[in-house]
Amino acid sequence: MLPSASLIHLQDFAKEIRKKTLYTIGNLGVGHIGGALSIVELLALLYEQEMHVDAKNPNWEDRDLLVLSKGHAGPALYATLALKGFFPLSELDTLNQGGTNLPSHCDRTKTPGIDMSTGSLGQGLSSACGLALAKRLDHKNVYVYAVIGDGESQEGQNWEAAMFASQYKLDHLIAFTDYNKMQIDGNTEDIMGLGDIVGKWETFGWFTQRIDGHDLEAMHQAVENAKAQQGKPSMIILDTIKGKGAAFCEGKVTNHNMNFDLTIANEAIAQLG
Repeated sequence: MLPSASLIHLQDFAKEIRKKTLYTIGNLGVGHIGGALSIVELLALLYEQEMHVDAKNPNWEDRDLLVLSKGHAGPALYATLALKGFFPLSELDTLNQGGTNLPSHCDRTKTPGIDMSTGSLGQGLSSACGLALAKRLDHKNVYVYAVIGDGESQEGQNWEAAMFASQYKLDHLIAFTDYNKMQIDGNTEDIMGLGDIVGKWETFGWFTQRIDGHDLEAMHQAVENAKAQQGKPSMIILDTIKGKGAAFCEGKVTNHNMNFDLTIANEAIAQLG
């Protein structure tokens, strides 16, 4: 279990990520707020507790890696990286503007701390498999983490990657499905339901867990369980709420990419305390 002080610290860090994400998108006036807010607790846990990274040396060869396959949630990752010191917080004001280092979707050639360019949905997990295999061949004892969406799980390439990771026993690959049950066109179940999502991943040979994606203690334990596995990759299904923590968009299908200004953002930030 996480010590109580550590849990409180992680909760506070998650709150700051959520505030900065709201501010960043509100300052621009439009963005993918729903899917960004649903992974805030995960990002807080990974970057503050689980991952070995160095903000002063973003390209450190022995760092753990993150592939945010759902690259449209980049603003939440940018907020996390800025709070960790990878780049100045002031750069959050430049999101998706001319000359920015923070495009709307993650780009490893522009942003310190971004390990893989993503946003072409369905492809990120394959990239994570390649990174995990490459690190093994280089004899690097590092973990590769991947975050995929439930909507993009309808893409066939994810299941090719699932077979690959199982075949090559990539036990240093830990993936998460942000199962917020919504996508750009509506409820995932109405577009193309995923059925027994745990059973699917288990059938493909992955060690699979399903937990509350906003429960930091549960996620920490799930990651520890995943790290204890030998000879198989891990998938952690996160039951999340799209737009979590912002009353104006929480749980609304329209929050995939929506317009809102700083007035609305600041109201939501104030409600967070």
